Amino acid sequence: MSVDFDHLAVEDVSRQFGRRRALSHISFRAASGEILGLLGPNGAGKSTMMAVIATLLRPSSGRVQYGAHDGVKAGAALRAAIGVLGHDLFLYPELTAHENLEFFAGLHGARDARAAADSALASAGLADRAHDAVGSFSRGMRQRVALERALIHRPRLVLLDEPFTGLDDHSTGALVARLDGLRSQGTIVILATHDLDIADGLLDQVVFLRAGRVIESMTRPEALRSTYRAVMARPAG
Repeated sequence: MSVDFDHLAVEDVSRQFGRRRALSHISFRAASGEILGLLGPNGAGKSTMMAVIATLLRPSSGRVQYGAHDGVKAGAALRAAIGVLGHDLFLYPELTAHENLEFFAGLHGARDARAAADSALASAGLADRAHDAVGSFSRGMRQRVALERALIHRPRLVLLDEPFTGLDDHSTGALVARLDGLRSQGTIVILATHDLDIADGLLDQVVFLRAGRVIESMTRPEALRSTYRAVMARPAG
């Protein structure tokens, strides 16, 4: 059983690893039906922020609120409402695409795991490859299966860390279309990406990070690549 919520609030979150501060006083909000992008150079704190939102890391200070639910206190019920796609796709290469998705649907307690896998493969545009081993798939195809694995329990919040890496134009277009569909369904989507040309026009909100700090937040920025360059060129405050 999962909790439900219609917004996410990151409130003054800091995270330290020993003496190194990876995040410093980060705050932002995202609502249902929004895609929020975390943008910044390597080492900016994007992956750490995603791990905190996913409840994989606890903030050293501050908090993350999922509607009325506190991220630290809600526990497993909250994690059941979150879908995560990271660098590790968490797929079993020796199993078919259908077997992978049916297995994960079962882990999430789906009433009909087989039907859930069928639906997920249709959404991925891979129904014709359902019974082929995932190990035989291209990177883009594996990424599409992994995204459906992260979505198979219909999470309220979806976290995507560099989802476009290594994708060809066809797979990129399929992923963008899927994200637009999630937005129309009222899902909260947060993604970290370096692929600014793809993200341009896709994001409802952008939070620019550098050295673990928010240096700017914008709503639907135009000319994202040039905006990113201008923001990152600012001297450290």
